[in-house]
Amino acid sequence: MESIQIRSMLQIATKALRLVESLLLPSFTVHNMRGMVASHSATRGGTVGKGKIYGIFAGKLFDPIKRRMRDDQVIMIDRELGVIVDVMNLDEFRRSENKDVEEFYDFGKWTLVPGFVDVHVHMFLHAYSNTPWNDQVTKESLAERTIRATVHAQKTLMAGFTTVRDLGTEGALDADISLRKCLSGKEPIVQGPRYYCANRAIVTTGSYGPRSSLFPSRGGVEGVLGAEVADGVDGCVREVRRQIGVGADWIKIYADYRVRTQMGDVSSSLGSRSTPTFNRQELEAMITTAHCLGVKVAAHANTAAAIDNLLDVGVDSIEHGPEMYDSESPDSSIIRKLAAANGTTKWVPTLAAYHTLQTRKAQGRSLWERARDTFVKAVIEEGLENVACGGDTGVFDHGENAKELVLMRQLGASWEKVLSWATIGGWECIRGFEWEGELGRKRVRDLEENPGAALDGTDRGVPFGAIIRGWAADLVGIEGDLTGSPNDFEKAVTEGVKLVIKDGKIVKRVE
Repeated sequence: MESIQIRSMLQIATKALRLVESLLLPSFTVHNMRGMVASHSATRGGTVGKGKIYGIFAGKLFDPIKRRMRDDQVIMIDRELGVIVDVMNLDEFRRSENKDVEEFYDFGKWTLVPGFVDVHVHMFLHAYSNTPWNDQVTKESLAERTIRATVHAQKTLMAGFTTVRDLGTEGALDADISLRKCLSGKEPIVQGPRYYCANRAIVTTGSYGPRSSLFPSRGGVEGVLGAEVADGVDGCVREVRRQIGVGADWIKIYADYRVRTQMGDVSSSLGSRSTPTFNRQELEAMITTAHCLGVKVAAHANTAAAIDNLLDVGVDSIEHGPEMYDSESPDSSIIRKLAAANGTTKWVPTLAAYHTLQTRKAQGRSLWERARDTFVKAVIEEGLENVACGGDTGVFDHGENAKELVLMRQLGASWEKVLSWATIGGWECIRGFEWEGELGRKRVRDLEENPGAALDGTDRGVPFGAIIRGWAADLVGIEGDLTGSPNDFEKAVTEGVKLVIKDGKIVKRVE
C-alpha cells in the first residue's frame, strides 16, 4: 500500500518536473566539428544501426585513472544503449574508416569529465538551515518528503552528479525503493541520477532519534523512527536480511552515535560525545550476513574505537570519521590501519556536512575543526588514497553536492586527486560485489571489448566513473579552470557545469 501511494505521489510531481526540464534543456542542432565532415561510423569491432551513434569533440578530457588531462578527444556514444562505444584522439578520428554517424557536437570550449558521484546523500532530507532534522522527520508527511526527493534528484543531476548513494531514508520508510524505480530505466518517470539506496539504516535501542519530550523512554515520535532498531546478534542478522529483502543496494549501520543526548541538560560533553553502539559480535554478524547475500555495508562512525572494530570485521565504507585523529594528542594508528585496507574499505569524510554545521561541538571542540584536521593528517600528510566524495548532502541543499570537492581542494588535495575521487573513486566505492575480484574485472573487460553486451542496462549493468569504451555515457562539460587555484576550481565545479549527459542522453546544455 505504501509503495502504491509513493508511486502516485511521484507521478503527480512529473508534469512539473518535465516543465523544469524543458526550460533547462533547449533544443539544439547538429554541429559540424571544426570543419570536419559530419559523418563517422560506429565503432572498432561490432556494428550499430544508423542514427544510434553520435559524436562529441572534447578540447580537454579528464582521465580519472591516469589522473591527467587529454587534449582533442572524440567520444562516440550509443544513445540507445547509453554507453560509450569509442574514445579516440582527433588525429585517429580523421584517419578512421568509419562512416554514417549523423550527429557531432563540438564541446571543445569545455572540459569534459566523467559524471560526478556523490556517495553519501539523503534524498528525503533537505537543508537543516531551513528545517531542523527533527521537524522534517516528525512534521513533514511522507507525501511531502517524497515529492521533495524528486526535486532533489533533479537538482542533483543538473549539478553534474549522475550517480548517488542514499544512506538512509531517515524515517521515510521504504520510499527510496520506489524512488529508485522511478529514476531508473530508459524512460524514467523522474529525471535524476543513477540511484543506489540503503533503505532505513540500522541503529541500537535508545541511540537514535527522534525522541519524545513527553515520553523519552518510548522509541520515536508517534511511531516515526529515524532508523530501524536491532539488538543482539539474532536481531541484527534479522534486520539485515529484512532490508536486503526489501531491495536495498547497501546496508547502513550506525556504529557509534550520541547515545546520551538526554544528558545534555546537565553535561554538554556527555550529551555530545559519540559512543560505540553495536558490539563487535553484532557488527561482525551484520557485515558477514550482508556479504553472504551479496550486499556491501556502510557504517556511520566518528570515533577511533568504532572505526578500529569496523576495519577488523571488514566494513566496506566508513562515513565521517572526524575523531579518528586528534591533533591535541596525535596518534595516526587508525589512519594507517585504514590506509592498509588497500582500497577494500573506502573513507567518506563528509567535510561538507561538518563545514555546514560549524557550531556543532563534541566534548567542547568544533567537529568541523576535528574533521578538517583529520582530513589534512590522513590525506595530505599520510597520503591516504582510498577516499570517495560524499558530502552527507541533505544536511545542506541538494544541487550543492560539489561543496565536498571544493573543501577537499581548499584543504590541500590536488585537483587531480579530487576529480578522481569524485568519479572513478565513486565507482570503486558503491559498485556491487558482482564487479569485484577477477570475475568483476573480466566483466569490465568484456564490456570494453563489446559495449553492447550489458545485460542489465545502465542502471546496474555497466561501470561508470571514467570515459572509456563500454562504460556508461555519463559526462559533464565544465567551463572554467579545473587545474588552477582552489578558487578557480570552486568556480568551475559550482558555476561552470554547462553540460550533463547521463546514459547517453543530453539532459542539460547551457551555451
